[in-house]
Amino acid sequence: MTKTYIVEGMTCSGCVNAVTKAIKAKDSSAEVQVDLGSGKVNVDGSLDEAAVIEAVEDAGFDYKGLAG
Repeated sequence: MTKTYIVEGMTCSGCVNAVTKAIKAKDSSAEVQVDLGSGKVNVDGSLDEAAVIEAVEDAGFDYKGLAG
């Protein structure tokens, strides 16, 4: 199931790679798509919201909630 998270602090492709890598470290089969302009991160996989929040924050970015 795909969920969309709002993440602040991403400004470049390096940020995109850091967030993607952190999420995939928790679920290597997860599909991750990052929209740098909107700050939205789509995650299709088995991770729950808490695991995604932890991955995003461990990568150094701010989790702001689920996109509606």
